[in-house]
Amino acid sequence: MSEPNSSIPATALAAAGGLIASAGAGVYRHRHGILAWTVAALCAYGVYSHPPLANLERGSIGVRINQFSGATEAIGEGNVVVVPGVHELRRYSLREQVYRPAEAARADGSAPFQSVEGLSIGLDVSVRYALDPARIAALAHTQPEDIPGEVVEPAVQSVLYKTLARYTVREIFSSKRQEIREAIEAELKALLDRDGIVLKQVLVGKVDLPADYRAGMDRLLAEELASEKMRYTLDLKEKQVKESELEALADKTRRETAAAAAGEEQIIAARAQAEAMKHVLPFKQKQIEQRGLEAEAEKVARIRGAEANAEARQIEAQGEAESRRKLADAEVYRQERLGQVASEQLARDGALIQKNPLLIQKALADKLSDKVSVIIAPPPADGGFIGTNLIGRIPSPQPEAALVAEPATAAVAEGE
Repeated sequence: MSEPNSSIPATALAAAGGLIASAGAGVYRHRHGILAWTVAALCAYGVYSHPPLANLERGSIGVRINQFSGATEAIGEGNVVVVPGVHELRRYSLREQVYRPAEAARADGSAPFQSVEGLSIGLDVSVRYALDPARIAALAHTQPEDIPGEVVEPAVQSVLYKTLARYTVREIFSSKRQEIREAIEAELKALLDRDGIVLKQVLVGKVDLPADYRAGMDRLLAEELASEKMRYTLDLKEKQVKESELEALADKTRRETAAAAAGEEQIIAARAQAEAMKHVLPFKQKQIEQRGLEAEAEKVARIRGAEANAEARQIEAQGEAESRRKLADAEVYRQERLGQVASEQLARDGALIQKNPLLIQKALADKLSDKVSVIIAPPPADGGFIGTNLIGRIPSPQPEAALVAEPATAAVAEGE
């Protein structure tokens, strides 16, 4: 049993030795290729763990430092090649930055400012600054990487504490605020400029006073306001008195001036009236003369008008008399002519009747036709006109045949 177990490890060892020997021979034959792959793998791992490209964001600038030669190069935003172990890249922001010492903003804070009286005050200060792009490369050698915390903050605190310690609380609070701001800005600008930092502006905001000092200042301010109010009240009263005096004097002067002006005006008016009368009296005299002449002219005109009217009426009467005379002559002539015409007509009618006696009967019948409705009479025995008995008999120079009516009764329509 022991022999088989002891023979198996020996066989395995022999096989393993053969494999190792063949592998060693293969490695030796391909040693250059394996070395190249190993180097490539190491390079790939190095590039992966330390990439040679870096990205600079917008508004920032980078400084690439050669660790062998110490040369620096400022590079703008974008991608930049950084070889691991050869280059070092430092990033700086070109944007404006603001530093505000928050611990000194309150009088009961951790690091308040001190006034010349030794009182603790808080001051809200904002410092706007930016890095100078032209001096970035020099900053990489001379300044630390944390410029806001290691350069700007100490400089601002040094200037602020030193400047505020020269003024009283009242001056810091009210009277010399602008002067303090300008002093801080001037000193801090020169200090930061040496480190390649451009100071934009220093803004001074709220001043936090100690509670006791504020209470005392409030009382003092109230007293000052009261005294100031009293002073203004007295000044106002004095000005009102002066105003009343001036108004009275002005009223007196106005009245005197008005009285003098009124007297002068009356004098001028009287002079003007007297001067005007010199011209008015001759003018009135001329008016009277003119009115007399106008009356005389009107009288003459009326007389002439009356004479003209009388002449016109006389002419009209003469014309009317002449017209009436002519009308009378015309009427007489007309009557004469009518008489002549009537006489001639009667002569003609007489001659006609003499020739035709029956025309009288016809004319009588025509005349009575609209007045007599019915006439009942026997015809004349001689056969003459039925109305012979009414109008009488007219002798005729020679008998003629009478108009014989029918034996029947003649009916004539009677008018109403």
